[in-house]
Amino acid sequence: MTDGEDPVVLVVEDERDLADSFAALLDGDYSVRVAYDARAAVDLYDETVDVALLDRHMPGPSGDEVLQHIRDEPGDCGVGMLTAVDPAPDIADMAFDEYILKPASRNELTSLVESLLRRTTCDEALRRHYRLTNKIALLEEHLEPAELSASEEYQRLQAELADIDRTASEAVAELDSEDVGAILHSDSEP
Repeated sequence: MTDGEDPVVLVVEDERDLADSFAALLDGDYSVRVAYDARAAVDLYDETVDVALLDRHMPGPSGDEVLQHIRDEPGDCGVGMLTAVDPAPDIADMAFDEYILKPASRNELTSLVESLLRRTTCDEALRRHYRLTNKIALLEEHLEPAELSASEEYQRLQAELADIDRTASEAVAELDSEDVGAILHSDSEP
């Protein structure tokens, strides 16, 4: 996103009325591009896209494949899966930032876009932390405890999150008062 320009949001949804509804809800606050299938999404995506909202299941290539295309291309796009597909352990390896079940209100949609825009300013380690905590919370909300304990994907996500938390704790513990002062001082400067 360049200064002075509206953030660019790519809406990918095969149900035209729903896609147009999402676009209408976002139009005015954002520059919105709409794709009604995965092929059009790939054509419309470039590094100027700040946020992509993807449906998972569409005829032809899926939203999962569009997600992979976005992650393989240059750019720092925040991706929200906006779908009717309940999350399952298969989400563990998907590189989305948020996962929201349809339908979504205007407030939910704009909140999702704003959250994704804020995250694009974070470093990759923090974005990875957000992704992992989001996936864990989704699985905990939609799966039974027995399913969670049997899921290798869920256990792997928890181990990855614990590693990130441990590394962050160790880094913070190594900071001395001068480091903390320098960090606080640099954040307060314009």
